Order: sequence, then structure tokens, then C-alpha cells
Amino acid sequence: MNIRKYLSGVLVVFLFIQMALTPAAVVKAAAAPPSLSAEGAALIDVESGRILYSKNGTKKMRIASLTKTMTAIVAIEMGKLDAQVTVPPQAVGVEGSSIYLKNGEKLTLEELLYGLMLRSGNDAAVTIATHIGGSVPGFTYLMNEKAAMIGMEHTNFTNPHGLDDSNQHYSTPEDMAKLSAYALHNPVFRQIVSTKVKDISWEGEQWDRRLLNKNKMLHLYNGADGVKTGYTKLAKRCLASSATRDGRQLATITLNASDDWNDSAKLMDWGFANYPLQELVKKGQEVKPDTPVTLEAGTHLVTTNDFQYPLQTTETEAIHKRVVMGESTVTSKMNGQLAGFLQLYLKEKMIGQVPLLVSVDAPTLAAPQASRSMWQQFWGIVSGGLWSA
Repeated sequence: MNIRKYLSGVLVVFLFIQMALTPAAVVKAAAAPPSLSAEGAALIDVESGRILYSKNGTKKMRIASLTKTMTAIVAIEMGKLDAQVTVPPQAVGVEGSSIYLKNGEKLTLEELLYGLMLRSGNDAAVTIATHIGGSVPGFTYLMNEKAAMIGMEHTNFTNPHGLDDSNQHYSTPEDMAKLSAYALHNPVFRQIVSTKVKDISWEGEQWDRRLLNKNKMLHLYNGADGVKTGYTKLAKRCLASSATRDGRQLATITLNASDDWNDSAKLMDWGFANYPLQELVKKGQEVKPDTPVTLEAGTHLVTTNDFQYPLQTTETEAIHKRVVMGESTVTSKMNGQLAGFLQLYLKEKMIGQVPLLVSVDAPTLAAPQASRSMWQQFWGIVSGGLWSA
């Protein structure tokens, strides 16, 4: 009997210790961001657009050839890749990086884009600008229009290549992160910036131009797939980089960074480790309105898609949801129709919304639990992020 009492006591103590330790494991704070050489830097989750890290993120700075990210995406969206482009005289001999274009030479727009992004050809930049915008000023107008559309609020372009021509050509780490994320949603852009070696035509020569990508991150970092290097005497070393792991893509910006390769690698390592994707909504999940809405018997509101968002573990408690309905009454005649949205907030900021459809059939997904138990979190019985009530 004494032995039984002793073992029972040991078990109670063990369970108490487990219960005490489990919350600490769940709410463990994220590791501190790495120390960087960069004067300005930003880290962004490409899919969601969430800025995960910022150092002097809104400071206006020179961006050197990172400018060409904007040049490329404007050209891709407005031009035809197979269009034959004639090199204008003003593009020949532009200072800095070059793919040695000749006056009157013809290349496709796609070939020029590879020369622009892999070898940072300033001559390619001017050729593209003249072809798309009619002139360099005409093209920079288009660049600034696109910047405003993306939400780059502290950016101004005066040329398509990033050479130090004035104090009026500038951006910020956060704005350039937004630009990288926007451009990386374009499959043509993604293909170009992830290419390590490309051969393009060289009119009048016996061989093609062989372009080796200047972005060493493609060789140095596991999963690296972009974006652009940059350097001028005034801007110093600049780098836009991206990497994809387990289907998730992050992008970094470092400006005036003496150790840019390591800065980017450390930032992405930190981002992947400390901002895992949390599943906040599942497709087909039934949602109960939190506002006065009449649901006809047998009708349900179900989500149209999954929703994931990068969150530190300690942030999940700050997520809350709101149902916004377009109708005050839901009937069976509305089957399959859009009835409202499930909006998701991180504190007071809306981070996304999922459409809600009317379904007259029983939902295929059981109504999820409002929260997960401590033991489920500890042992991983239920994976993902918060479940919606």
C-alpha cells in the first residue's frame, strides 16, 4: 500500500511538472533578430506580404541596381516577351554593368530582361525603357505609377537602372520588400531571377552571349531563387534576395550592407524559424455569424478556401475573427452564392478575409473546436494555427 501511495505521488508530481512546463513551451518567445551589417533592411513573407523584420525600414536610401526589379516587372506586364527590340544609340556605352549591346542590334524583350536581371546590364535597362515607355522619362513615369499601385509610399524613380544620377532616385527597405514580393508573384519574373546561366543572341558574332547570374545567393543559400544584386559608389552594396522552403517564400532587402550575403542568409533563417505559417481557416469550414442573421433550417455558411498566415507562436492569441454579411436572411435558394466574408485580424489590423458561401448540405468539415487544449498543443495532436469557432 505504501508503495502504491508512493507511485501515485510520483505520478501526480510528474503530471504537475508536465502541466507547468507545457505552456512555457507553447508561448516561448521568438529568438531575437540577427545583428546585421546593413544600414537598412527588411524581411517579407511573399505570399501574405507581411513585413517580418525592419531596420530603418522607412528611411529613404539609394538602391542602386535593385531599381531593375521595377524595370523588369513593368516591362513584363506591359510588353510582349517575343517582341523584337532594336537597341537605340543612347543605350550604347551606358556606364557601369553592361551586356555590350550594339547600336541597331535586335534582341527579343525576353533576352533583354535576362541581360537586365542576370548581368545587371545598364544598356539593357535603357533599351527596355525606350521600347516600353518611348523614352527614359516616359518609362520612369510608368515605374512611379506602378510603385504607387503597389503601395511604395516612400519611393521615387528617375531612371531604369539605379545609377547615382540625383538625390531624387530613392526608395526604402520596406518599399523594396513590397516590390520584391509583388514581382515574385509573376511566373515570368520568378523564372528569370532564379536562372543561374542563360545564353542569349549576339547579333554579328559567331557565338551567343553567355550570362552568369551575379546573385551568389543562388549558390550559397538552400532554396534561394532570386532576386537582384546592386552596387554604386554612393549606394554601396545592396541586395534583394529570396528563398523558398517547404512551399513558402521569403524575401529580404539589405541596403548599404558590407556583409550582404550573410545578412540575407541570417534574416531568412530567422524568418523561417520564428514565423511559421499558422492555419487559421480551413476550406469548407462552417462559420456561425456573430451578427444577427437569420439562417433558414438546413442552410450553412462555409469557407471557400484555406487561409494561412505567418505568426510567432505568441501572436496566435491576438488573432480574432469577424463575420461580415451582405444579407440579413439566408435561404436555401441562395445555395452556392456568396453571402459574406470571414475577416481575420491580428490585434486591430485586418490580415485577410475568406469568402463565405451558402450551402444547404451538411458541411463536410465538422465544426472545429474553439480552442485547443494544452495537451493537444504539447503533443501535436492537432496541427496548424487557431481554429475558428
